Amino acid sequence: MTRCSDPNSNQKKRKKRGKHVSFPPDEQIVSGFAEHADRTEDSCMTLTDVVAAYQQSCSKHQVQPRENILQQLQQGVCGGGSVECLDLKGERLDHRSCEALEVVLKSLHFDFINLQAAQLEENGASSLLDMILYYESTTYLDISDNSSMGTSSWRALAHLIKQSVYLSRLDACNVSLVDYPIQSISKALLSSRLRVLYLNNALLSGTSLFALVRALKKNRALQELHLSNNQLNSYQDAMQLGELLQYNNTLQTLELSNNVLADAGLEELCDGLSRQAKGLKVLILKNNQITERGMNHLAKTLPGLKVLQVLDLGENHLGNEGIQVIREPLMVNSSVLHLGLAQTNITCEGAVALAEFLAESRLIQRLDLHQNRVKLGGLMALSLALRINCSLAHLDVDPIPPQELDTFLTETQKRLQSEITQRCNTNASRLHREPSEG
Repeated sequence: MTRCSDPNSNQKKRKKRGKHVSFPPDEQIVSGFAEHADRTEDSCMTLTDVVAAYQQSCSKHQVQPRENILQQLQQGVCGGGSVECLDLKGERLDHRSCEALEVVLKSLHFDFINLQAAQLEENGASSLLDMILYYESTTYLDISDNSSMGTSSWRALAHLIKQSVYLSRLDACNVSLVDYPIQSISKALLSSRLRVLYLNNALLSGTSLFALVRALKKNRALQELHLSNNQLNSYQDAMQLGELLQYNNTLQTLELSNNVLADAGLEELCDGLSRQAKGLKVLILKNNQITERGMNHLAKTLPGLKVLQVLDLGENHLGNEGIQVIREPLMVNSSVLHLGLAQTNITCEGAVALAEFLAESRLIQRLDLHQNRVKLGGLMALSLALRINCSLAHLDVDPIPPQELDTFLTETQKRLQSEITQRCNTNASRLHREPSEG
């Protein structure tokens, strides 16, 4: 579906606001400006009309229409008043190409606009972001992998984050968010409506993370924060993240994979988690150099957690010793539904400890043990535990390599894995029925 617009009225607006959209200081902007008159005017453009208007706009700005854009508009899928996607990934959009897109952005609302690796330079990026804000063109924007955006571009992005009524997710990954960029974004987040924010591989360690956390302590809208590959350390960075969990009860997902938080960093995070009566439901800590020593901090925190539902500790060197440390605290815990332990150096000994936990748990629904050396003894313990457990619906275990089995053991392995799958499926069916019955 396309938006309604009156060409004469739009022409007057363009003349009035000059060459492109611009904004007064923040305090002078009316918060409800997004409901501008363009949405209520009489004539409506079809997708065919938008294609023709885009071609005309390209001619006016002396650029070639992008074949990829034409194809997307010609094959546009409308639903619920929106076109699903405008994919401009890798299109290399210079200033004039961005200007030519205005007719598209004012005519259509997109569920997703992908500007990843579009080689946006300062003038083009700032104009494009201003237009996306003015026309409220999307609910999900990806500007990752654009390393040439200058000061005015980051200022325009900050305006978009702060003022947009409809933007709910922003991806700004694989860019350098230091100095002015992170300062402007952080300030905008104080009153933003964003719900999901991806800032992976953005050099956010140190003062950059401090600026972000300072804003998010007061933010009451953001529900997901993804900070993978930011070299977050176990000292100042972990302390900042722990304080974020103390002061923010709105954030529901915190993704911190591929950093260096280590055992000391986990202690800071556990301190923040222990103070949450509501808030964080998903904590992902894959590949953070955490060892069995870090499990001592987690063991103190697990029994008191009331909210956390997903805990992923995969790709950390926990070993069987680490599993033994958290076995009993997991039994006492009353919130964790999904536990990720893939590639954590667990063998049969650790699997037996987890089987003891499963036999006592009435809550756990998924356990991921991929890429661990769990052999027949571990599989047997897990299978026996599932004769008692009524909640586990997914147990992920890798097959034992064929070269390690003779014919008898191969048949035994197949039987055990079949039993595990069958009992998990039975539990899954029960869990599916119980909510509807309630």
